[in-house]
Amino acid sequence: MIEQSAVLGVVAVALGMVLSPGPNMMYLVSRSIGQGRRAGVISLAGVVVGFLVYLLATNLGLAVLLAAFPQILTAIRLAGAAYLLWLAWKTVKPGGASVFTVQEVPHDAPGRLFGMGLMTNLLNPKIAILYISVIPQFVALDKGNVLLQGIVLGGLQIAVATTVNLSIVLIAGGVAGFLAARPFWLRVQRVVMGGMLGVLAVMLVFDNSAGAPPVVGLG
Repeated sequence: MIEQSAVLGVVAVALGMVLSPGPNMMYLVSRSIGQGRRAGVISLAGVVVGFLVYLLATNLGLAVLLAAFPQILTAIRLAGAAYLLWLAWKTVKPGGASVFTVQEVPHDAPGRLFGMGLMTNLLNPKIAILYISVIPQFVALDKGNVLLQGIVLGGLQIAVATTVNLSIVLIAGGVAGFLAARPFWLRVQRVVMGGMLGVLAVMLVFDNSAGAPPVVGLG
């Protein structure tokens, strides 16, 4: 049985990651602004398939690895926290560009849009580390089947990411126009997203520092 703290923790991390500028968001926003909402939705379908590939590949291996070496969870937790801090810095550092900056992109056929969405996600280090270093630390060895927990928690991440990305695809054009005329809000968007990631990283480090069980949540 998966604890509520693990569910809330994965949802919080998933929100922080999907709302921060990265390859997936940049690609989806550029397609939605430059080629229309339909192109953005098709591209998102490719991104979702990429999530499913990571979900199956990492959990099939991690289920065996974590059962054999539970001590590796501490290293995974710290690596995940370090990555979140790095991502937070990239988001708020001076000179960083907003993901909603309008850019020209060529018009592509549906098959190419899907394929580019898929490859953008598969080659996205942000997602690779999310599945390898962040989500596994919410898996509790004493709460039942490790493989099932990993799949359920990964499924939660996919649900959050798909919902948020679809919303972004549908409103990208309007948001881009709004922010283009308001530089202050561009900076606010970056600072808020970076702050969320930084807080998650700190919680990830210290939530397990005082003799707590080896797998932690952010509850």
